Amino acid sequence: MLDIRYTSHFLHKLEDVFAESNYVLRYEKGNFKSGYCVLKNTKVIMVNSYYPLEGKINCLIEILRTLPIETAGFSEKNTKFFAQITAS
Repeated sequence: MLDIRYTSHFLHKLEDVFAESNYVLRYEKGNFKSGYCVLKNTKVIMVNSYYPLEGKINCLIEILRTLPIETAGFSEKNTKFFAQITAS
C-alpha cells in the first residue's frame, strides 16, 4: 500500500518516474476539465500549472494508473515506486 504524502519531495518522485518513461510531462496553463490532458499520439502529458500541489500529485497518480507505461528503462528505485503506485 502506498502512503501518499502531499509534499514537493513526493511530487519530484512522481516526476522522476515520468522522466524515465516514454511520456513527456509538462505543466501548462489551461482549463482542462480533469486538471490534465494526455496527448497519446505524441506521448505528451500536460498538467494544469495552476493546480495546487495536492491536485498535481493526484493527477500524476491517476495518469500513472491509467496509461500503458513501459517500465523496461526504469531504474530499480522507480520500478519499485511505480509498482507501489499501480498496485493501489
